[in-house]
Amino acid sequence: MIRVLLVENTRLVRGALAALLSREKDIEVVAEADGNGDALARAVLCRPDVAVVDVDCKEGEEFATGGELAARLPECRMLLMMTSPTPERLRRMLDLHAAGVISTNAPPDRLVYGVRKLVRGKRFIDPEFALVALDAGENPLTPREVDVLRMTADGMPTREIAERLSLSVGTVRNHLSAITNKAGGRNRIDAIRIARESGWV
Repeated sequence: MIRVLLVENTRLVRGALAALLSREKDIEVVAEADGNGDALARAVLCRPDVAVVDVDCKEGEEFATGGELAARLPECRMLLMMTSPTPERLRRMLDLHAAGVISTNAPPDRLVYGVRKLVRGKRFIDPEFALVALDAGENPLTPREVDVLRMTADGMPTREIAERLSLSVGTVRNHLSAITNKAGGRNRIDAIRIARESGWV
């Protein structure tokens, strides 16, 4: 039997997922958690093969839960769910050492397929998410432009960025202008938003 832990804040959704998975002869939902701090304790107690974790509800907390699960139970494969992917959010999910990612809008049989694939030691990426990653295209920014953009996004003044990177203020401004043009943004703030959503920084 494939032992599954469900981590989902909404009781109705959690119940529906449990019912869906429990219909399968080779899958058993051994524990459910609402994500309010009890997911890790239940996982350690039940030792599931797969943890299905919704990262849309209380996003920061669920990302923390995913990271803790990966550290404490490396044998437990994580299938992370979300509604609206961006390349940046997809990258964050994969940074949690998730074995799989799936859209909450996916058909039910895709969730079952994903769980089974993870147990076989494979990775599973929802086709919807793969298309998002492909549509994002390659990062057009140079490594130096990425450095400048990250510091700008952190609120660092142009002069301080120049000092940190051993550049002139004019060079930093030129980099910011090039970044804005490459991102197709209206201004620096817009360029930062586009770069983050595209997973460039």
